[in-house]
Amino acid sequence: VDALVSMDPLEKQWLAEYRAGQVESLGRLVEHTRRPLYGFIAKMMEGHADADEIFQEVWVRAMRNLDRYRDDRFLSWLFRIAHNLVIDRVRKTNRLTSLDHASTEDGQPLVERLAEPRPSPAQAADSVDVQRVIGEAVGRLPPEQREVFLLRTEGDVPFKEIARIQGVSINTALARMQYAVRKLRSELRGYEPGTG
Repeated sequence: VDALVSMDPLEKQWLAEYRAGQVESLGRLVEHTRRPLYGFIAKMMEGHADADEIFQEVWVRAMRNLDRYRDDRFLSWLFRIAHNLVIDRVRKTNRLTSLDHASTEDGQPLVERLAEPRPSPAQAADSVDVQRVIGEAVGRLPPEQREVFLLRTEGDVPFKEIARIQGVSINTALARMQYAVRKLRSELRGYEPGTG
């Protein structure tokens, strides 16, 4: 239980409440983690039906093992479960993924950086075009690089945890991120909205 000290305080509280029999606290945990976890899954898989199924399966597996959970980052634990489920699903279906948007190195959504506060219709169309182009570029990354990129930009998962999730050294995880960013920069260099 000491490992829970560095855990998000709300997650720690809800987990303790759930373990004490307050079932509604599990719902709070699910909602608290929904955006980053579901976003990661949806961007790793094509189609929302797959993402919905995997998101639900993550929670089924988490609930089965919640009594034994002793990790320090609850969301990272959920990402590891999701990672394994995505890998299993990809192996079964042999499908690769797409992405609707990406973030800059500082975590800001790239579309927000490129778009004006109140876009004109032409700017709005360009924004959709930018999202599509970035999504396609991220979708072309090798699966390991794409996963590192999404875990870091969508889930804000530390590289140490990413390395643990992928079962590689932290240097390998960092290198994969560096290669991903380099490839994205190369692919997007010279791109101008409305031309693609």
